[in-house]
Amino acid sequence: MVPNEALQLQGIVQLLLHFRWKWVGLVSIDNQSGEHFLEVLQPILSQQGICSAFIKRIPKTHPICSIEEILEKISNHISFFQNSRANVVVIYGESVTLFWLADLLWWNDIGMNMLASEQKFNLSSGQVWISTAQIDFVFNNFQKDFNIQMFHGTLSFSIHSKEVLAFEEFLQKVKPSLANGNSFINNFWENAFSCSFSNSTTIDECTGEEMLQNLPTPFFEMSMTGHSYSIYNAVYAMAHALDMIYSSNCRSKAVPRSQDIEPWQLHSFLQKISFNNSVGDEVTLNEHREVMDGFDLINLITFSNGSYAKVKVGRLNPKTLLEKEFVVTDERIQWHGDFIQVPPTSLCNDPCQPGFHKVRKEAEPFCCYDCLQCEEEKISYLMDMDDCISCPEDHYVKDGENVCLPKVIHFLSYKEPLGITLASFTISLSLTASFVLGVFIKYQHTPIVKANNQSLSYSLLVSLILSFLCAFFFFDRPIQITCLLRQTSFGIIFSVAISCILAKTIMVILAFLAIQPHSKTSKWMGRKLPVFIVLSCSFVQAGILATWLGFAPPFPDVDMHTLEEEIVLECNEGSTKMFYCVLGYMGFLSIISFFVAFLAKNLPDSFNEAKFITFSMLVFCSVWLSFVPTYTSTKGKYMVIVEIFSILASSTGLLSCIFFPKCYVILLRPDLNRREQLIKKKK
Repeated sequence: MVPNEALQLQGIVQLLLHFRWKWVGLVSIDNQSGEHFLEVLQPILSQQGICSAFIKRIPKTHPICSIEEILEKISNHISFFQNSRANVVVIYGESVTLFWLADLLWWNDIGMNMLASEQKFNLSSGQVWISTAQIDFVFNNFQKDFNIQMFHGTLSFSIHSKEVLAFEEFLQKVKPSLANGNSFINNFWENAFSCSFSNSTTIDECTGEEMLQNLPTPFFEMSMTGHSYSIYNAVYAMAHALDMIYSSNCRSKAVPRSQDIEPWQLHSFLQKISFNNSVGDEVTLNEHREVMDGFDLINLITFSNGSYAKVKVGRLNPKTLLEKEFVVTDERIQWHGDFIQVPPTSLCNDPCQPGFHKVRKEAEPFCCYDCLQCEEEKISYLMDMDDCISCPEDHYVKDGENVCLPKVIHFLSYKEPLGITLASFTISLSLTASFVLGVFIKYQHTPIVKANNQSLSYSLLVSLILSFLCAFFFFDRPIQITCLLRQTSFGIIFSVAISCILAKTIMVILAFLAIQPHSKTSKWMGRKLPVFIVLSCSFVQAGILATWLGFAPPFPDVDMHTLEEEIVLECNEGSTKMFYCVLGYMGFLSIISFFVAFLAKNLPDSFNEAKFITFSMLVFCSVWLSFVPTYTSTKGKYMVIVEIFSILASSTGLLSCIFFPKCYVILLRPDLNRREQLIKKKK
């Protein structure tokens, strides 16, 4: 009476998975039961990523006739273990399978002494033997000399059992004198104690007083084994079935005698029977008359005197399907002493370390593979990964490290030193421009202010103040409104500033032409012309900006790919072509202003206005010509820094070249700021 065989197979697979054993040998008895075991187990192993290193079928008998045949069989059998990296072997069959292994070791020891050193085989390295519940570790008398140490650390599935009260006392009282003609007891006694009840000249005589508890455990166990417990429950089940037969027949008033009951009549009563045995265990049989109980996992611990102990180290319980069905206590397991690493490994090849991935070998089982290093920008953070994975977009792989690191969010902040420096310069320059505007307003009635077209000077100074302040739109985390205002404010303000400079230059030329004899240009002199120039030039830029905002406006964007270690928060221009159209139009106005100012630089002028404008436009054009290649070659927040620097530098060039000389005269050389001096210079 045994549990479901499928449950034992499930336990074997879970045990292999628990210790990550992926390369195992299979030893099975060579009969129909063994073939069925292999046919069912191998597909399950494959599904769980476990491979069979070798399969060995063991015959029930293996007669040997000569020493040569002995050595040949040793060579054939041991080669399976020697030539394989499998440290784990699953054994299925009967006790004869275990005897075959013991015989193999025994014959190997004999063969080792008969062979030359270079021909010797070696089974000294440890193995983890996993045996099924069908195998019982009980040896025969003629196997007393076997070295049981080879089985040290064996993990064996055993039918779940409990100690039955007074069972050991019962065994201690068993004597041949109480056999009452049972020849089994006498035969067992003679075999166990190597004695004879008949007069023999070769072996000792059995006294009948030998003690069973003195027998080594490989030959007799005083405790209740799984097989004994199964028989114990089977007897109880038969008793309950007989009781049910008698009870059913009593109701029909036809009570049969026990010798009249055929075995087949018990079958229907044994299906789905349930009872509690004397130790309190609930015993239930299903419709296939299989006991609805699990298996114990036993660790075999051997000793130098040839005895062993069985330690329960796990439990496979089908009644706890909703909980953890298979439980193993790793720390209680003792492994074979030849293992350097515990728990031991059993793999076809060394596992792939993190940073590598598996590549299957051709013509080899899927458990055998090579390890290749991950490609750039990919990692494998676990052992034996089938493929490397890419980091998330917001992470990156640092050179030489197999880990995804979070990218740093990247934008120009007020809190960083460079941001503080640029913001300080921006405020200082805007205050300087405001101061110059205040000076011009305060001294608006002086000749130098009047001679430089007050309205254009005021408009230019206000434009420069705003151009400095518009740099603040480039700071901090981009949002929709700042992205829209960045280039539009920069484009329109600078267009107004350059238009004012162009208008001032044209007015200088017209003023010179107006004083020439018979000149008709005096009719162009007045306030309408500079206003017209400024407005018309600015409206063209406004039209370009409106087209840009209408079809492809700038928007906040996240660039995760340009810089390897950083996430760039930026304003996407929407249309790069429109951005360069704005710059191109500004460049067009700048070049015109520069050439006009350059042509007028030698004209007689009270305060060298044309020359100052020429220098200012030279600075302006130089800054923005260097801006384009620098801007396109930088990434991240440094693009923003380049644009801020270009805005501040070009605006500072206009302010210093055009207005600083006038402020110098107004504040430090008031003697030059007189009408007489103005007339003198004109002459």
